[in-house]
Amino acid sequence: MRERQLRARDMLRGDLEGEELERYVEERVVMTRFEQMLNWSRANSMFPLSFGLACCAIEGIPMSAVTARYDIARFGAEAGRASPRQADFIVLSGRVSIKMAPVVRRLYDQMLEPKWAIAMGACSSSGGMFSNYAVVKGADKFMPIDVHIPGCPPRPEAVLYGFNKLQRKIQGNPDQGWRQRYNAAGTEEWARGGPRGEPSREAAEAYEEARRLIRA
Repeated sequence: MRERQLRARDMLRGDLEGEELERYVEERVVMTRFEQMLNWSRANSMFPLSFGLACCAIEGIPMSAVTARYDIARFGAEAGRASPRQADFIVLSGRVSIKMAPVVRRLYDQMLEPKWAIAMGACSSSGGMFSNYAVVKGADKFMPIDVHIPGCPPRPEAVLYGFNKLQRKIQGNPDQGWRQRYNAAGTEEWARGGPRGEPSREAAEAYEEARRLIRA
């Protein structure tokens, strides 16, 4: 500690020269792009929407994951927001009924860009055990979903893992998903306007931009 203080003093005085000055600068200066710094800041200061649908909410954010055992505050996501206009991402934790789907979509639309969504549990991802007319078979049928977390219910460790995948996606390093492996980007029903529709122009441009970032 004392050695670093003396080197800092010498640098301020202008006594460091040559290799010592270069080594001092290399140890303390980081070069990056503004976009990368901005995405790193976004990924490590995520505010979840204080919102739950059903039983999975007890296992996820912002309930079990904020306890001392799991402590999602390590990743800067412990500050749950009661207003969608102050939240960065929404966690759909539980089954989504047909009556509740328009409400969830309105909450998502009220969130400010950039925003993200996590489908937590089997029910919000695919309808789960509810094979009936009242439950939507997957939240991606009416809104975009960034990360799916399987389980009934998923363990808090799985929730943290899914959140870490979302962080990597925000930082521009998305993990390869099944849509990319099978060249199925643009097949989501919400993007096509229905099972037999075509992607909207905005959705197609977003997919092309995502493919460009992955190839880069």
